[in-house]
Amino acid sequence: MMQVQKTKHIEALTTNYAVAYAVKAADVDVIAVYPITPQTTIVEKLSEFVANGELNAELIHVESEHSALSAVVGAAATGARVFTATSSQGLELMHEVLHIAAAMRMPIVMAVPSRALSAPISIHGDYSDVMNARDAGWVIYIAASAQEAYDTVIQAFRLAESVSLPVMVSYDGFLMSHTVEPVQLNDEEEVRKFLPRAVRPYTLNPKRPVTMGPLASPDWYYEFKYQQVLALKEAYKVAKEVDSEYGRRFGRSYGIVETYRMEDADYAIVAYGGASYGNARAAADMARERGIAAGVVRVRLYRPFPTADVLRALDGVKAFAVVDRAIMFGSPAEGPLYKDIATAMYMHGVDKPALGVIHGIGQRTMYVEDLYKIYTMLRDNPRKEVVFMGVRV
Repeated sequence: MMQVQKTKHIEALTTNYAVAYAVKAADVDVIAVYPITPQTTIVEKLSEFVANGELNAELIHVESEHSALSAVVGAAATGARVFTATSSQGLELMHEVLHIAAAMRMPIVMAVPSRALSAPISIHGDYSDVMNARDAGWVIYIAASAQEAYDTVIQAFRLAESVSLPVMVSYDGFLMSHTVEPVQLNDEEEVRKFLPRAVRPYTLNPKRPVTMGPLASPDWYYEFKYQQVLALKEAYKVAKEVDSEYGRRFGRSYGIVETYRMEDADYAIVAYGGASYGNARAAADMARERGIAAGVVRVRLYRPFPTADVLRALDGVKAFAVVDRAIMFGSPAEGPLYKDIATAMYMHGVDKPALGVIHGIGQRTMYVEDLYKIYTMLRDNPRKEVVFMGVRV
């Protein structure tokens, strides 16, 4: 059995700084940087690491987020290990290149402390930006703590380079990005053993010319897209393997879906991110004290969607609610995670009362009492509908 590597030390870090330490431990070659709140302190810290010699990487200052992602696509195409970060409108400016990066099968890792989209302008957190990227072909993780973000970024490099897909690691903007928590940092040499440098079969090399991203005729374009479908299916399996191996080496693993007090739960809240999950757990404890058998399910790997794991977690409940911090305008479901779960259940012949809850938009405060109320709604009047909670009407 592999011996668990003792952690190097514990630091008090914001989640943004935890991400920067993970990127340093991964020994990246190229970092493209462009500032936007609330991700800026990630690349500021990485710039500090490069400037003082702690990280031997090329730090590229670019003129926009579109250029930041374009720069790491180019660097990854040469075989470099790459990283960038963005938020909100920056992710929207990257949107064209998101699809290019995925379709060209570039193993990019990008951190996205999530932030609400304009208009009106908001510098506060929700998941509108990340959910707009859900169909771009990226693997998407949503972390719930600074420690998990650190560990997930390291896992993301292993996953990206194993399946040749870009990976996004997201978490709550401000509520996590700028909040200090204790983080166990791994020995960097052990991290680099976990992330061996693999020789990729096709890279841009003058001695062995290849063409990347050419025009594809209707005879072949569809096949390229189908290869992305298959790669994401493979990523679902590999993500579990990577998390398990990481747990054996470093003593921390998270699975694909995390559950809390679900063993005998009659009613469940499904959530993602730090604030929703933390408050939902407190609400479940409150509900238990008041006689409601409540539990929580957290989706950590959002793309590829973990259908089997989510259905298994919700198998024994009488009814459940999905708390979304993003709005799909004009959709019958209106919450993106709610829609995914409803679709998965329909396709697998499962019929349960399922409440869609929109909350925390623009970082509207989600009180524990709000989430406790969801459990009472599930108990007293289980049904299928969408509720906008916390909005003043």
